[in-house]
Amino acid sequence: MSKKYRVPYFALVIIAIVIAVTIAVILWFKPDKSAATVLADTSTTVSNGSTNAMTDMSDPYNGLEVSSTQTNTEFTTGLERLPSSLQGTQVDGEIIIDDNKQLVVTEGLRRLFDYFLSAMGEEDEATILARVESYIRHHTPEPAASQAVAIFNQYVSYLKQLSKIEASYGNLQLQATKAGALDLNVVGQRKQDVSNLRKQIFDDETIKAFFSSDDSYDEYSVAMLEIEQNQLMSDMQKNAARQDYVSRMPDGDIKSNIKQQANIGELIERTEQMKAKGASAQELYNMRRELVGAPAATRLAKIDVEDANFDQRFMQYQAQKQQLLTQNPDNAQIQINQLEQQLFDDAERKRLTGYAALKQESLDSN
Repeated sequence: MSKKYRVPYFALVIIAIVIAVTIAVILWFKPDKSAATVLADTSTTVSNGSTNAMTDMSDPYNGLEVSSTQTNTEFTTGLERLPSSLQGTQVDGEIIIDDNKQLVVTEGLRRLFDYFLSAMGEEDEATILARVESYIRHHTPEPAASQAVAIFNQYVSYLKQLSKIEASYGNLQLQATKAGALDLNVVGQRKQDVSNLRKQIFDDETIKAFFSSDDSYDEYSVAMLEIEQNQLMSDMQKNAARQDYVSRMPDGDIKSNIKQQANIGELIERTEQMKAKGASAQELYNMRRELVGAPAATRLAKIDVEDANFDQRFMQYQAQKQQLLTQNPDNAQIQINQLEQQLFDDAERKRLTGYAALKQESLDSN
């Protein structure tokens, strides 16, 4: 099963704050997915064998105390009467056991918990707790089943207490950004409080399995903030410091993901510059392949062709539309509607108003 990584909630908080500070940092910090969002990732892989059973998920960090009209908490498999947000999806996450039927704690176990917790709001806490316990016990032998249930209960307790920590730091972070910078001392104290909370609830094995990826992203985000807020460094020095930090990270999926995302800003900037200079499609492809890889470069090349084709049809549409309005303004709309249907499909027609506004804005700026 391919391993998935989430950008942690703390990183997202930092990113949101940095957006208010500088566009440059946005391009460095742009995340893939919000860990605070309670939407299930519906992809999954299931594998059964003598030593493991696998399944995949996302990540709720608050909202654990809500009400629901559902009161029936009797489950066998845990998948009965799924809430609407989970219907049609496959369970995400994994439960792995060793040859002695002992639980092997992984990040996938956390994703499994998050999959069911993502329905918080549709189901009350008691229902979700019963559903998860039933799912675990139906799919897992003892003693691993009871071990997984115990960790799930710890995880729920952790999320509740984490929400209180986040709430206590929310206003401080907001106040810090009013001056145009984030107080890194506040960031460090918040990180320490979360670390202490984890140590109170989980053992070291679970902390490492559940949160090591989050911590790597957190450390990266803080390092980028420190660089960005260093007034003694020039933009060139800051860029070099960012690249140096990433180059010293351990090789792996997290480093690869960060490097790809860090290339987004450079990709946008270089694409605009090269197009303004009349670069060929092959030159654009070569540059993009260097930054984001061949598959992405191929997709972007295809988008360029589609955009050029749409723009050509749009210019034709605008010219003919203006002609119709000039010749017969009172009855032109019917013919304009027919023209739109001839030149554009349903999805493209929805873009026309916004695209016209962008074109006009571009003309005005020039």
